[in-house]
Amino acid sequence: MNNKLITVDAETLLSIPMKKTMFIVDGLIPQGVSVISGASKIGKSWLMLWLGLQVSQGLPVWGLKTKQCGVLYLSLEDTHRRIKDRLYNLTDTAPNNLHFAVMCGLIGGGLEEQIINFLNEHTDTKLVIIDTLQKVRDSKGSAGKAGMYGNDYDDISSIKRIADENNIAVLAVHHLRKLKDSDDPFNEVSGSTGIIGAADTNFILKRKRTKDTASLLVSGRDVEYQELTLQFNELVWELVERKNSDDIHKAEIPKFLFQVVDFMQSRDEWTGTASELIAEMKESEITPNIVTKYLGQFSCDALEPVGIEYQTKRTGKSRLIKFIRSDGNDANDEENAI
Repeated sequence: MNNKLITVDAETLLSIPMKKTMFIVDGLIPQGVSVISGASKIGKSWLMLWLGLQVSQGLPVWGLKTKQCGVLYLSLEDTHRRIKDRLYNLTDTAPNNLHFAVMCGLIGGGLEEQIINFLNEHTDTKLVIIDTLQKVRDSKGSAGKAGMYGNDYDDISSIKRIADENNIAVLAVHHLRKLKDSDDPFNEVSGSTGIIGAADTNFILKRKRTKDTASLLVSGRDVEYQELTLQFNELVWELVERKNSDDIHKAEIPKFLFQVVDFMQSRDEWTGTASELIAEMKESEITPNIVTKYLGQFSCDALEPVGIEYQTKRTGKSRLIKFIRSDGNDANDEENAI
């Protein structure tokens, strides 16, 4: 066995021509392994079938361009009859490059060979959907020395090797645990963090049973964080709203900061305490302490981009606030300081 590491230096790496990451759905589903997790019976399979139809025909997904290609859908919790009934509900013309299988081997027990053989026979296939991930895992296996995290990571890595070696995208459907995590919904994925750790892209589909709208959270190595609001309408998940990381961050900025921007529209500068600012702005639903907190936390995001400089200084028992409308001349900074 050769124990020597195979390395490449940075200069050589920069000079090597490489193809860009392939996207099945632009900015949303890249090549590699993606895992979409959601509660049972939430509508994941309807979404996967619709996605397979759109991609196989080169039709857009929520306004995003798709790469038209062959699709292999391992619909392992369904029968051919159920798939046929669903197709009747979703389309009038079924493409012949969307293939279904309702049975397959397990990871490490024939699945990899079956997928590779299919790819060799259908060379236009670039998307493989596994519905569900649990159906291709060995439920009789024990954690053993690797532990739950190790087993989860190894299973996803086995699928990822197929995706990477064949330049395809594999999308695995998974479940969420019942225990909620308000801080990080990605921690709700059933199993250990080995699943989301090994996957290139992770999706979380969440909705309340009594509502027809859901949130699709997206996080990955080749995609920016996104939050999509979807509505289940006539068996199809339709896009209501899409927010990227910048949109989400802006939404977190308190309304009061934008009111300060309006307040400074007719002023070159203003100096006073937080209490005096509240009084002049005629705001009654905010306290001086919150004003100071908001300015310290969000002034760089809300005030600086529109040319308003924020300064603060404690004098005796009070803390002074100063806003200066910037003229772009740094020479005046010392003169204008509190």
